[in-house]
Amino acid sequence: MSAVVEVTSAAPYSVTVGTDLLESAVDALPEAASRVLIVHSAPLRIRADALRVLIEASGRTPVLAEVPDAEAGKTAEVAAFCWQVLGKSDFTRTDVVMGLGGGAVTDLAGFVAATWLRGVAVVQLPTTVLAMVDAAVGGKTGINTTEGKNLVGSFHEPAAVWCDLDMLRTLPANDRVAGLAEVVKGGFIADARILELIEEHAAALSAADLDDATLAVLEELITRKIQVKADVVAADLKESHLREILNYGHTFGHAIEYTERYQWRHGAAVSVGMVFAAELARLAGRLDDASVDRHREILTSLGLPVTYQGNRWDALQTAMRRDKKTRGDMLRFVILAGIGNPVRLEGPDPSLLLSAYDAVSG
Repeated sequence: MSAVVEVTSAAPYSVTVGTDLLESAVDALPEAASRVLIVHSAPLRIRADALRVLIEASGRTPVLAEVPDAEAGKTAEVAAFCWQVLGKSDFTRTDVVMGLGGGAVTDLAGFVAATWLRGVAVVQLPTTVLAMVDAAVGGKTGINTTEGKNLVGSFHEPAAVWCDLDMLRTLPANDRVAGLAEVVKGGFIADARILELIEEHAAALSAADLDDATLAVLEELITRKIQVKADVVAADLKESHLREILNYGHTFGHAIEYTERYQWRHGAAVSVGMVFAAELARLAGRLDDASVDRHREILTSLGLPVTYQGNRWDALQTAMRRDKKTRGDMLRFVILAGIGNPVRLEGPDPSLLLSAYDAVSG
């Protein structure tokens, strides 16, 4: 059995969540596609080879592009390598790029597809919790520069997304937990049932081994979080207003990532970022104590960090001013005015920001 979330944006597509989905993903490729580029990282070479065999059996020509793992693969140089592979393989506008991997790979594959011949189809096969619930859905693609994360990119919606939960059975527990930070975010901004499920099953969700019962819980959590994102993306593809709520915890979280030179997992940074945003909301008189405490309790129960070192404020402020939500010199934050009620806070008093930072300083 599998669950399907329909993303009803300008270019509608389906996100399928289930097990044993690789063959279905190949069967659903556009008929006009004669070549398929599989962008993957080295740890997924065996999975990419299995995908290659299925594509060959379908009568198409597969081409593999192995890229560096994680954020090291999201560079202009790696994108240029993929463009070179596409050019040498005579890819046309009816051919397809497939992103097989975590969020960095799906971001890269989407960006390569968006920029080749001004846009070819991309099919995403995310292999981590984070990629399934965030990076592969919504059409945001991008690469990093030395100045910051995802500063170069485009909006390019996928033709389809296939979330094969079998990939999560071998995913290290730390990576699974880091991805759950984005799921928690979906609970705080929109779907409170997500928070309840995590409160009920936190120990199993963060355990080293993933049993069938916990995989079923993960399936519901992933599907619910994807539905949250699908609802927002359908209403606001290009982040003009509503879509900003998906950045809850990200302004401070991205600043941590930048300051730490991307040595922190994205989910760990966003976890601290959500606590920072909750404390900022409390200081601004928008969020009650119990809701702020609930942030710490849920995130801690999963083993996610809720504090950051206390001697980096100047560097963090500089990094936050690079955030995409900043307008001119005005910092903008997504905060909560209650569970499921995200709002914007523009240009908060510097003393509030410093107090919120003090509250998360470890």
